[in-house]
Order: sequence, then C-alpha cells, then structure tokens
Amino acid sequence: MTRSILIFLGAFAAISMSFTALALLPRLQLATVEPTPGTDAYTYEEQLGYEVYQREGCLYCHSQQVRPDGFGSDIARGWGRRGSRPGDYVFDDRHQLGTMRTGPDLHDIASRQPSQDWHLAHLYQPRSVSPGSVMPAYPYLFEVKKESQVRPSEVTVPITPKYAPPGDSVVVATEEALALYEYLMTLKLEELDQSS
Repeated sequence: MTRSILIFLGAFAAISMSFTALALLPRLQLATVEPTPGTDAYTYEEQLGYEVYQREGCLYCHSQQVRPDGFGSDIARGWGRRGSRPGDYVFDDRHQLGTMRTGPDLHDIASRQPSQDWHLAHLYQPRSVSPGSVMPAYPYLFEVKKESQVRPSEVTVPITPKYAPPGDSVVVATEEALALYEYLMTLKLEELDQSS
C-alpha cells in the first residue's frame, strides 16, 4: 500500500511540475504583454471569422508571423512593414502562427489586399484572381442563386466568366465567408515607433 501511495505522489508531482513549467508560468509571463497599436479585441463577426479560419485549417499553408529584418526576407517580400511582436497576438486565444508557407504570410494581409471583392472571389475560386494558385476553393462558404432571388442586403461576388456559375446565377457570400473576410482585415501591422 505504501508503495502505491509513493508512486501516485511521484506521478502527481511530476505532472504538477510539468504543468507549472509548460503552461502556468508562460501564461503568467504573457499576461503582462500589452497590445501593439492597432490591435483590438475581436467583434462578433471577426471572432466568427477567426473560428472559420481555424476550422478550415488555413494555418497549415499560411503563417501569421512576419520575421524581422535579419531573420528572413519577409519584409523585402512585402509581407509586412515590420516584424511581428508579442502584442500583435494578445487577443488570440489560440495563436495562428502556422508552420508552413505554401501560401504567403497573412499577418499584414489587410494592408496588402484590403479589397472585399478580391478576398471573396479568392475564397470562392482562388485561380479566378491568382492564376496558378494551389489553394483549395471554398465554394461551400457561398451560395449560388438566381440574380432575381438575391436580397439587397446580400453580398454578391464578382467572379471571372471562366469560373462564374452558368446563366443568370450569381455567387452570394454567406455569413461565414463575410466573417472570414472581416477576420482577415484584423491582420494589419501598424507602424511602431523605433523605440518600441
């Protein structure tokens, strides 16, 4: 019986120390990080878009971390005007830093490409705006309707004739597609004072 208690206490101590070192201490350290200028808490639409971004696995091909000068060519590529800072991620409960760059880094996409029409067309059929793109299409984030059935409050997506639906049908963005666009527009790196 004594041996069982010692094994239990040893395992409990090991798990407790691991949790403290790997989860609790980093969380306490990061709790003092201030948001960088231009970083705000998400609205309902932006939070929904953040969840769609996660669900669709966008982070598998797109990173959200602009490397500073001297650590890569991100700034030279135009992926951001400055390197990413910890304060850029204060309002993310699960950071979407990504591990691969099959597609471009998205951390400053709102500065590079703010057009709603472009983003919605890109989500519906990436090759309609980026020929040769390997990004998958997300047509299930849209509805195809007859033009006469589109309500004034709905957003239609301009699609090139090659990818447009036949006849008098149009592509209409769903709430999730619009929310994903709103989330992408939060990905903007504000210039910082050099002393920051």
